[in-house]
Amino acid sequence: MPRLAGKVAFITGGGGGIGRATAERFAEEGAKVVIAEIDDARGKAAAESARAHGKNSDGDAHFVHCDVRERTSVEAAIAETVKRFGKLTILHNNAGGSTPQDGPVTEVSEDEFWRVIKLDLYGTFLCSKVGIPAIIKSGGGCVINMTSTLALNAVPGRDCYTAAKGAIASMTRSMAVEYAPHKIRVNAIAPSVTLTDRVKKLMEGSKDIEKLASTHLLGLGLPIHMANMAVYLASDEAEITTGQIMVVDSGSTIW
Repeated sequence: MPRLAGKVAFITGGGGGIGRATAERFAEEGAKVVIAEIDDARGKAAAESARAHGKNSDGDAHFVHCDVRERTSVEAAIAETVKRFGKLTILHNNAGGSTPQDGPVTEVSEDEFWRVIKLDLYGTFLCSKVGIPAIIKSGGGCVINMTSTLALNAVPGRDCYTAAKGAIASMTRSMAVEYAPHKIRVNAIAPSVTLTDRVKKLMEGSKDIEKLASTHLLGLGLPIHMANMAVYLASDEAEITTGQIMVVDSGSTIW
């Protein structure tokens, strides 16, 4: 039996990178997947790809437009998920990301700080606020957040991003305690350098990121590596795994 048979997943930022890879793997493992994406073209393409991956396992995928920074948008997307597939059991808070405009606290703009906080941190908070009640009504499930090894190790030039991802790591632990009585597990994945299209652009001309990439013992990560961890966390195999920050970093944080 597929590992996620009977489960319904809501993946934010599912149009590309880690989100799209996760949607494809979830569908491949039998889940019904809703790809919540602000970019309609990317979201529709990702849903089509995920449906193709799920054709042999009864998996399915559906795109819904969603801006994780806007409550009405999130509420509508979660409601459509439940209406279409009958329940919600997996919430993957994947939307977010840093930009070249990030920097040290004394130099980076306040606009960039609030952009990252609203997208990465508030988006995770808001989708959890709206999504968790639906998971409770479904009898339990899991939340998978996205933090970063930048929340664990010091890396200069990314102070906005580290602030948001550090907060997500802390919120993951407190949410795990809060919602355990409702049979909801809450974990986070902490990637290091992962070769999505966005990260490839960030790496161009950045000595700090290039230096970080050189420390990876088994090579740089790919979106599929994060997706495979998400499959584990979403599956019944992880039934007592909660409150954990799952570092997927090719060993970069151990030396």
